[in-house]
Amino acid sequence: MAVHSASVTPERPHWGVVVLLYFLALVVGAGSAWLVVRSQLDRGGVGAGPWRTSTLAGSTDADPYTRAVVALGALLALNRNETLYFLASTDSDGRALLSRCRYRISGTPPPARWWSITAYAEDRFLFDAPGGRYSVNGRTVPLGAQGQFAFESGPNAPDAASAVAWLPTPGDRGLSFALRLYNPEAGVAADPASLAAPGIERLGACE
Repeated sequence: MAVHSASVTPERPHWGVVVLLYFLALVVGAGSAWLVVRSQLDRGGVGAGPWRTSTLAGSTDADPYTRAVVALGALLALNRNETLYFLASTDSDGRALLSRCRYRISGTPPPARWWSITAYAEDRFLFDAPGGRYSVNGRTVPLGAQGQFAFESGPNAPDAASAVAWLPTPGDRGLSFALRLYNPEAGVAADPASLAAPGIERLGACE
């Protein structure tokens, strides 16, 4: 008598498991890409006081990783022959910047046709600042007797008797400043580390 072997149908994977595996693969892939991009933030960078700039961003030497950093930060847009960008995430004493703290930013106006300093939260977006005051520049910050500029940042406005300009940073978040130099002088464009960068001084204890 012939013996017929029973056919075995392979068990199909549960769709929920398949979807979960695809999701985990995407998360791992995106996470590793994010770490690679973040690790490139200091590549080709030079410092000037608490400020840093990339010598690759906006240049023809920028590699794919640097271009990804530029796209990620959404702060560096123009060719470096036209504009230099400096970012600061610490004060002049090396302490991390926080929106709940008060800071005094001061120095000699950068050698450029026009300059500005903008405050960003840790997600690289602007603060929900009162009055839409997101930045200061060479036209909105008056110079003192010695040709120096100074302004303050923080969650609350300076004393009413103070004539200093104020850049609001509401809430309790991470903070960074972006210094933009439009049409910088040739010496600074060639050697960004030579910039006499503005100081960032924390005023008192954080609230």
